[in-house]
Amino acid sequence: MNENKNLTILLVDDEPIGIKVLERTLKKEGYHVITAYDGPTARTIASKNQPDLILLDIIMPGEDGFEVIRQLKEDPRTVHIPVIFLTGKDGVDSKITGFDLGAVDYITKPFHGQEVLARVRLHLQLSLATNTLISSQADRLRQIKDAQESMLVSPEDIPGANFGVCYQSLLEAGGDFYDVLQISDDIYGYFVADISGHDIATSYMTSAVKALLKQNCIPIYQPAESMRMINHVLEEILQEGKYLTACYARLNRKSETMSLINCGHPPAVYIPKNGDVELIKLMGDVLGAFHDVFFEVKDIHVRRGDRFFLYSDGLIERPGDKNVWTKGLEDLSNACRDLRDMPVVDAVACLRDVMHQKTKVFEDDIVVLGIEV
Repeated sequence: MNENKNLTILLVDDEPIGIKVLERTLKKEGYHVITAYDGPTARTIASKNQPDLILLDIIMPGEDGFEVIRQLKEDPRTVHIPVIFLTGKDGVDSKITGFDLGAVDYITKPFHGQEVLARVRLHLQLSLATNTLISSQADRLRQIKDAQESMLVSPEDIPGANFGVCYQSLLEAGGDFYDVLQISDDIYGYFVADISGHDIATSYMTSAVKALLKQNCIPIYQPAESMRMINHVLEEILQEGKYLTACYARLNRKSETMSLINCGHPPAVYIPKNGDVELIKLMGDVLGAFHDVFFEVKDIHVRRGDRFFLYSDGLIERPGDKNVWTKGLEDLSNACRDLRDMPVVDAVACLRDVMHQKTKVFEDDIVVLGIEV
């Protein structure tokens, strides 16, 4: 470590003399030292100052070292800070308890200055190496996320499709996907899917699905034919146990028809300009799991100003609720009804926010795709 002056160590001990000795030893090596004489103060300082390492005495009045580290490791702001125990006890049980609670090492009193410095250097080096590795991995995941999102079409790319979209991935690489295609001058396709799993391999599937949509959602194929052809390819390339749920909508402005297909996905929301909200519940198999699949198709005669919302199940799920869709669908219908006069490009984000207030926490990726005829 050549940059000791940039590294901060928090000393926690109820004995002022012990703290002074350690403080002097560490400061001679260029470390910035902060001190605390009790557990609650130490936790407050650790949360605020984010030290690079904590030297923590076990035996203290009130909140002992074991309780301090327990709370430090339960706090997301301090869980990453390495802790070395300072102990006058040399018993195995005490050491095991400390390690079980998350300590990286221990130093037995009375202290030897060179031992303290050696252990401090070692664990700062390990922490730096770990943080560098985590940062590198996070950068790579962000690159995957950026590449994934760069494939997603925006309303400005296809203005004639007249849609708005809100996309939110829970992790760096999401499993939800959407696409909007201009099939011909007057025909547009809208697709929302949820790919099973949330691993890196799942994120790579989005490019394959996008290519399949472009190849198979063309004027010569009816919507059900397009989905069956996509299903046959996915059946060949997906790993065992992997599949997609999806909702596909094809709008023909010339014939004023919206054709809807559901592939094991939550029902689309239909809002006629002069009518009440309707959930379009259709039967259909998931994509990629079976060779012989069935898709129910619903053709709706639409008028200018009618709206549809396609979305992924993360929008309506209730964490801990066994029946994850029922209550969520009711709330979704009410929210769509309340937002029917808002421009569709704005309504999608507002819909996400309204549902977030109901759900309290999202535990899955979210896509909300709004379409206005």
